[in-house]
Amino acid sequence: MVEPIGPARVLVTGGAGYIGSVVVEELLSGGAEHVVVLDDLSKGHAEAVVAPARLEIGDIADASLVGRLCREGELDAVIHLAASSLVGESVQNPAKYYRDNVVKGIALLDAVVAAGVRRFVFSSTAAVYGEPGGSPITESFETVPTNTYGETKLAFEKALSWYQRAYGLEYTSLRYFNAAGATARNGERHVPETHLIPLVLATAYGALPHVTVFGDDYLTPDGTCVRDYIHVSDLARAHVLALGARDASGPNIFNLGCGGGFSVAQVIEVARRITGRTIRVKSGARRPGDPPVLVASSQRAQEVLSWKPQRQDLATIIEDAWRRLLSHPFGYGGP
Repeated sequence: MVEPIGPARVLVTGGAGYIGSVVVEELLSGGAEHVVVLDDLSKGHAEAVVAPARLEIGDIADASLVGRLCREGELDAVIHLAASSLVGESVQNPAKYYRDNVVKGIALLDAVVAAGVRRFVFSSTAAVYGEPGGSPITESFETVPTNTYGETKLAFEKALSWYQRAYGLEYTSLRYFNAAGATARNGERHVPETHLIPLVLATAYGALPHVTVFGDDYLTPDGTCVRDYIHVSDLARAHVLALGARDASGPNIFNLGCGGGFSVAQVIEVARRITGRTIRVKSGARRPGDPPVLVASSQRAQEVLSWKPQRQDLATIIEDAWRRLLSHPFGYGGP
């Protein structure tokens, strides 16, 4: 069940990033009393942090800084989104991912526990499941990551479980695939950009000559891969609901998904309709390790967190992202 969280006082790590900034928006609109963002701005943007939330520029592994923020703010909870998250890079440079996602994460946990904070929400990933043999993916599926990114997220989840047993840290872990869409205030801006929807819209805008489709001969209805796309506002709301999650029937681990998933070809076709622009497509070879279908079931999250996507229609997701791109073509702080 979900318990009322009251006037929460929350630290959001990575709160200047794409998902984190919208989590902050949701916290404030939900009446959070005090929100502080900890971000090193290596990927985030100071302009994305919505007032009256306060931005503290720093490292999550800085124990003295984390302890001070927890004590001074008399914090109730931490929502942890700061991470390195590029799958390809994680395979090429596993040291960076173990350092950023595990070593620094443990340092954060130690500082949080030492400061007396006992509520922790973790932004995990459905990549912990690797290449599952079925769909939709439920929380009971075996966790066999196929890349360092998924492996380090799973390692941190396991650490959370032991910290709960030893130190009474109440945690919730949220596993999901692709955040998409935008709010009026915040949108997706990555360098380099690897996500499909912003690449498709950048092509429609004219910033890219074409979008590459990696494989069109999969055993799916149109031959292209099928994936989950969740509106970033829905995703952010799940993080806020998770602050009050209490489930005695099992671990507080929840998949977040849109239900049926959308193919690459569907995304491109809907983007053409929404933008009214030409979107050139180039066919590419399959990428190693790309399963035909990756869709997560959110049934447990709906039952326990009372969470249900409200903006899961693909046209809505793309329309919101397109509107944001047109109003902020250079992202944050551009000309």
